Amino acid sequence: MALIVRIDVDRAYGRRPFLRHVLSRLSSDIYFPRVESFGYLRELKVILQLLNAVRAPSYIFFRRCTLPSDSILGMIHMGGHKIGLHLENSRSFESFAKEKAILERHIGKPVVAVSKHGSGKAKYGFHHYAPYDPDNYIRWAQQSGMKLFLGNLEDPSIRPSENETGFRVFPSAFWLEPAWRDTRRFTIDWLRSEALLFDIILLIHPENVLADESLYEDFKCLLHLLDTRVLE
Repeated sequence: MALIVRIDVDRAYGRRPFLRHVLSRLSSDIYFPRVESFGYLRELKVILQLLNAVRAPSYIFFRRCTLPSDSILGMIHMGGHKIGLHLENSRSFESFAKEKAILERHIGKPVVAVSKHGSGKAKYGFHHYAPYDPDNYIRWAQQSGMKLFLGNLEDPSIRPSENETGFRVFPSAFWLEPAWRDTRRFTIDWLRSEALLFDIILLIHPENVLADESLYEDFKCLLHLLDTRVLE
């Protein structure tokens, strides 16, 4: 058994300093070009450099405003990572299919995994549909030929499931950032021991992990202590 690393790429330009936060909001709500010299996906690149150095594959979920640059795509290919859709406008199957098509057209191949941007508690941007309804996403994903749904529940002891067609559902994750985790129950030591027994999703947001030195050290430690894998 192993860690399954999930990276949600929420912000095109991070959140610090303030100018990069503004560029992230412009990219999300209106439009701003993908300019790497301005820091486009800078934090994701740092995380990918680490993962590739220790040969730890991951799932990377992109919004339509955080589509991977050519350099990021090269790092993803080099590290054997998998690209997924970080669904933003989940109002209908049609809006889901539109976002999936945007991502697939950009990367030039089918996307087999989906996650949801936000867990129903807040609206994150002009195009974001806040309600969280995983039954819809699972149904739409299967209908469109996808193979995997990674959910946003915050109890990592919930086991994954797989149906007769091979579609896999991981309802929950170990959120590395403590704002979304019961840090008394689900400690780093808990994760180290439980990931030896069954696959657990380790969820990170690059800009948050890199902004906190202790979180980044925890992440590096977990990568060295536990096997990581992507599902076939």
